[in-house]
Amino acid sequence: MLTTREELFACLDAEGAAWLDSALAEARDAGRTRTEAPPGSGIPRWELLFSTAGRRCGPSPVVEAARVLMLHTARPDADAVTRLYERGTGAERRAVLLALPCLPLPPEMGVRLVEDALRTNDGRLVAAAVGPYAAAHLDAHAWRHAVLKCLFTGVPVAVVAGLADRAGGDVELARMLRDFARERGAAGRPVPDDLSHVLALTAEGA
Repeated sequence: MLTTREELFACLDAEGAAWLDSALAEARDAGRTRTEAPPGSGIPRWELLFSTAGRRCGPSPVVEAARVLMLHTARPDADAVTRLYERGTGAERRAVLLALPCLPLPPEMGVRLVEDALRTNDGRLVAAAVGPYAAAHLDAHAWRHAVLKCLFTGVPVAVVAGLADRAGGDVELARMLRDFARERGAAGRPVPDDLSHVLALTAEGA
C-alpha cells in the first residue's frame, strides 16, 4: 500500500488530486462538525466522500490509500467507524481495518471489527485483519485462530504482523497446526506450504 501522502498524490491526476484535497479538508473538519452538529443532522459529508472515492481516485491501491488517509485525517469516533465498516463494501471495510492502528477507538471495538473480518472467507479482508492491530490486541486464542484462518483461506502468513514473535514457543499453536495438517491429509487435500513455516516458528524460543 502507498505509505505517504506524497506517494499517494503522485499517483493521481490533477482532477483526482483536487478531489482528494477537498475530501481531506472535509475530513479535517469532521471533529468540529461532530461537536457542533445537532443529533440526527445526517451523515457527515466526508463519510459520503469516503464511499465515493472509488470513482475518483483510480486503481484499487490508490483508492485504498486515499480512504486510509481520510480516516487518519478525520480520526472518527466509534459510531462513525462502525457505520463505515458495517455499511461499507469489501474495499471500504478493508480500508477501515488497515486504518485501525491510528484510530482513537477502545480496543474492544477494534477487536470486534477484526474478529468480524476473520469470520469471512474474503482473503483481502482476512489479510487486512491480521495486521499490526491484531498483533497488539487479539488474545492468544483469537490470534491462533487468525493464523489458521490465513492457512485455510490461502492468505500468505507473511502478512501476519508479529508472526515470529507471537508464534515463538507457542505449544498450543503447534498442536493446532498439526491437527489441521492431519485433517487436510485425511480429507485428501493439500497442506498449505506456509504451515511448515509457522510450525517451525513455534519451536523457536520454546
